[in-house]
Amino acid sequence: MFIRKIGIDLGTANTIVFVPGRGFVINEPTIVALSVPDNTVLAVGKEAKEMIGRTPEDIKAYRPLREGVIADYYITKAMLKYFIANAIGSFNILKPDVVLSSPAGITQTERRAVINAAKEAGAREAYIVREPILAALGANIPINARSGSMIVNIGGGTSEVAIISLGGIVSWASVRIAGDKFDQAIINFLKKKYSLAIGEQTAEIIKMEIGSALPLKNKLTFEVRGRDLTSGLPKDMVINSNEIAEALNPHLLEIASAVQKVFNETPPELVADVMEKGIILSGGGAQIINLAEFFKKLFGVNTYVAEDPLFCVAKGAGMILSHLDVYKRTLLNKR
Repeated sequence: MFIRKIGIDLGTANTIVFVPGRGFVINEPTIVALSVPDNTVLAVGKEAKEMIGRTPEDIKAYRPLREGVIADYYITKAMLKYFIANAIGSFNILKPDVVLSSPAGITQTERRAVINAAKEAGAREAYIVREPILAALGANIPINARSGSMIVNIGGGTSEVAIISLGGIVSWASVRIAGDKFDQAIINFLKKKYSLAIGEQTAEIIKMEIGSALPLKNKLTFEVRGRDLTSGLPKDMVINSNEIAEALNPHLLEIASAVQKVFNETPPELVADVMEKGIILSGGGAQIINLAEFFKKLFGVNTYVAEDPLFCVAKGAGMILSHLDVYKRTLLNKR
C-alpha cells in the first residue's frame, strides 16, 4: 500500500507518527546522536536516547527542538528524514503529504523552518497546525461547536492553553514550562535537599513513577541511585511522591497562571461554557498524578484528563489527514 499522508506530532520530548489505516507507527524520543568529527547521524530516537550521559567525547546526543521549535535545522531535518522513511517504508515511491504540530505562538520564521525541513526530509507538502487545535481534536472536543472548550496541552517543551470555539482559537497562552522543566526541577530538588546528583533519564523515570501535583496521604516511594556530591561516591536513597510534588509545585503554578491569563482574555459567554463543560488536559504532562485535582482546587472548575493524553496531538493530526481537502481550505491556511 502506498502511503500518501502522514501526521507527525513533533514534540520536544517525543515524536509520534500517525499513518491513516495503520495508526501510530512511531513513538520515539526526539533525540539525535551525532558523530562530532564528521557531523554524521549515528542514531535517532530510542537508540539515541540510550546514549545520553553515556557517550565518549566524539559522540553527542542532541535534542533538535527546544521549547517546541527548531533549535538545530540540520539535525531536525535528519531526524524527520528518518521518521518519514520509517513510516512510509522502503518500497514507497510517492512523497507523502505531512501534517505537523507546532506551538500556538510559533512565528512565521519558525513556521517556514519546519515546513522547509519537512520538505527537504521527503515530504511532498507540509502543513502546520497549532497544537491546541490538534490536541482538542484528539481529545474528541467538538472544535466547530459554538460553545467554548478549554484545552491545556502539557508537552515536553511547552504547555499550551487555549479556548476553542467555531473551529478556531479564541484566546491562548503558551508557556515554556513542561515535561523537560519538570525533570530539571526534580534534579535541582535532589541536589539541593540531599546533595544527590542524578541524570535526566533518572529524573524522567521518577516523574513518571511517583510524580504528583498534590501531596498524597499514602505516599509513593522510589529508590533512586545517583552520585553523592559531598563524597563523590555512588549513593542509594528512597524518595517519596510528596517531595516530588514540592519540587514540581512552582512550575505547575506557572502553568496555572497561563490558564488564569486565558480566562481573563476570554469573552464571559465562553468562560461560562468552560465552567459547565470543564477543562481538558492532554499531553504527556497530563499523566502526573492528581493534576486534574490540582486545577480543580485552584479554579473551582471540573478538570478531566483526556483519553490517551500522550497521543491526543498525533490523533488530532490523523483526523485532519482523514479530511485533508476540507482542512486545507480552512484550518491549515490560518496563520
